[in-house]
Amino acid sequence: MTEERPGTAEVVDSVLGALADPTRRQLLDLLAAQGEATATALAEYLPVSRQAVVKHLAVLDAAGLVSSSRIGREVRFAVRPAALDTTAQWMASLAAYWDRRLANIKRVAEAAERDSDSRRPE
Repeated sequence: MTEERPGTAEVVDSVLGALADPTRRQLLDLLAAQGEATATALAEYLPVSRQAVVKHLAVLDAAGLVSSSRIGREVRFAVRPAALDTTAQWMASLAAYWDRRLANIKRVAEAAERDSDSRRPE
């Protein structure tokens, strides 16, 4: 199909697994909109506890989607776009592969139809 860089499959698997959960997608959206935020601030927007938010952020962090930094007593989270970029590139490559395959099927089908039409008596 397409050639992947080393580690790409692991990154994509991790990102897709993390984004399979709607709460994690919502957290990522919130962080993208806010730039950075604490788990406490993020929990205000979600129907889950702060502890649940922390657990979801840990999954996003493990997937390389967010980073955390301690500022005094606060831990602030921000989006890390590299893993998303890698996943988007993989998806674009997959889409291009299928576009080429479908275009080839279309060409074969159209050629078969033209051939069939040319054999019909008028």
